[in-house]
Amino acid sequence: MNPGSEISFDNTEFAFQYKSEKELRKADFLFSSMSHPWLVTLGTSITPWAIRAGLPINRIIRDTIFAQFVGGETLEETAMVAKKLEKYHVDVILDYGVEGKEGEINFDNACNEFIRVINYASSQRNIPFMSIKVTGFARFALLEKLDGMMSAGKSTLMKRYLQAIDSLAAEEKEEWHRVRHRMMRICETAAEKKVGVLVDAEETWIQDPVDALTILMMDTFNKGRLVVYNTIQLYRHDRLKFLTDSHEAAAERNFILGAKCVRGAYMEKERRRAEEKNYKSPIQPDKESTDRDYNAAIEFCLANIERVGLIVASHNEHSNLYATELMQKSNLPLNHPHIHFSQLYGMSDNITFNLAHAGCCVSKYLPFGPIKEVIPYLMRRAQENTSVKGQTGRELGLIKKELQRRKP
Repeated sequence: MNPGSEISFDNTEFAFQYKSEKELRKADFLFSSMSHPWLVTLGTSITPWAIRAGLPINRIIRDTIFAQFVGGETLEETAMVAKKLEKYHVDVILDYGVEGKEGEINFDNACNEFIRVINYASSQRNIPFMSIKVTGFARFALLEKLDGMMSAGKSTLMKRYLQAIDSLAAEEKEEWHRVRHRMMRICETAAEKKVGVLVDAEETWIQDPVDALTILMMDTFNKGRLVVYNTIQLYRHDRLKFLTDSHEAAAERNFILGAKCVRGAYMEKERRRAEEKNYKSPIQPDKESTDRDYNAAIEFCLANIERVGLIVASHNEHSNLYATELMQKSNLPLNHPHIHFSQLYGMSDNITFNLAHAGCCVSKYLPFGPIKEVIPYLMRRAQENTSVKGQTGRELGLIKKELQRRKP
């Protein structure tokens, strides 16, 4: 696409080229069902119980919500989805969608699984990234303790981190050393195999040690190239400053900052906890504030793109368009190696495939895992599509428009 050309997200032919009519009708049925909040509430209550009780509903789940939002039960099954997306110049971010289990053996197993995903991704042409959760290989209570110790004082994040580690009991220091070692193993493998590692954001009350650990990994592995990315949740009112502070640290330590910019995932939980524990909510006062900070973050990253690797991970049409407009105004190529766009698999195909058609680097975030293990992820997708204003209506409208277009 030539600079100055207009990108539009209205073209449903590009958006759904990869779906057969049968798949499109299935999606139509699913999003129609999710447009009824009572049905989603009922489904998200009954489904986890039915799975635990061993009721034979796997087939129904696999053919509906699982097929829409998940790449497969195994890495090998995701290969078919990845190959299909590759035909339309869409990359994949692999996510082992199983929720973390506590215990040192489980933490080591999760670390090994992340490494297996990296090795697999490196063997595929269109899987440049994979995502990890630090809670997959670190005890939640230890992260929470460190975060609490880091919250006191006005010094920099890294100083507070080092002071907190020094204050741990010997046994906890040893435990944290194992966490760091797991993170190091994951990032070393990723660096060697040339696969990017996207570190997921966590709840605010465990986020500080996750940020510190991620910055340490960037300081080690992002010298001259991009390996590690942190996730910046702009629905938090302090994250724009955190982004600029992180960039300052990158300039000081001479590494490239990896920033995956999202709006956020724990809003209701965060507000509820703040109210229960009587502290100021970390969440923005309104959507407008979130949108303002999100777009300001995009602007900041693009203005400093030589030292920043940016992933615009958003389902917001305006933010994606804003990013491409800024790129064109700055004469940055749409396939700039430091700029990537991403949406969840099964959602916002009109954004993903139209960006790909325009020549942008874009991917689908593709979770995989056994059906019973990814149920929490699927329930969140159902709730999100019901609670995010206009999300289901937008998806349905686009699907129906394409079904209409395909009529002879």
